[in-house]
Amino acid sequence: MSAQTITVIVAYGSTKHSIAVTSQEDDKSPTVKDLSDCLTQVTGVPSASQKLIFKGKSLKDMEQTLSSYGIKDGCKLMMIGKRVRPFNVPYVYVNVCQGELCQQNSPEEEAELRKLKDIEKSVEQTAKKLEKVDGELTGLKNGFLAKDLQADALGKLDHRVKVAAEQFMRLLEQIDALNVPENFNDCRQKKKGLVKTVQDFLAQCDKMEACISDHLTKIQSKNLALAD
Repeated sequence: MSAQTITVIVAYGSTKHSIAVTSQEDDKSPTVKDLSDCLTQVTGVPSASQKLIFKGKSLKDMEQTLSSYGIKDGCKLMMIGKRVRPFNVPYVYVNVCQGELCQQNSPEEEAELRKLKDIEKSVEQTAKKLEKVDGELTGLKNGFLAKDLQADALGKLDHRVKVAAEQFMRLLEQIDALNVPENFNDCRQKKKGLVKTVQDFLAQCDKMEACISDHLTKIQSKNLALAD
């Protein structure tokens, strides 16, 4: 039997890669490890440094098949990670603070922190839009809208959730595009926290889309029953 192949689109920074993943074992579906190995060859990012994301969820189990995560031909994923390469260590500025030596961030690190703070503001703005959608969805589920208007309203809410999810994905790409040196501790902590925050919001988007779809199905079922 021949090995199975799945072709996916993986966004890494501002670049999108079409990756044909072939299982290393005959008659078996490709695994996360198979995809990771392919990405190492294409991008130069080692497997240990990769973070693969599909629909807001991290693919952590390298031995799991891609299909077990619902990944099939044409699916879009995202990879966060950094190529292993040497970097120049910037100066660390030290001054006296209340009679003791206090370490301050270098101007280079402060510049990177400002970039992260700008992205954080964009995350907060998108989160507020998602919170508004959540409030409207709750009101709709509680019957605060006429039944004949609910289906159309749900469709519009679903579109707004999808737009928010796309904005969060773009923000993740912006965060990943920032190359933070190992010794920029504050930057690295800020970047790590932002990634986690955006991933949580993406997971929330998935839950809201599922909730909207479920509620819409119930409405359509009731309408069919009334029509009969």
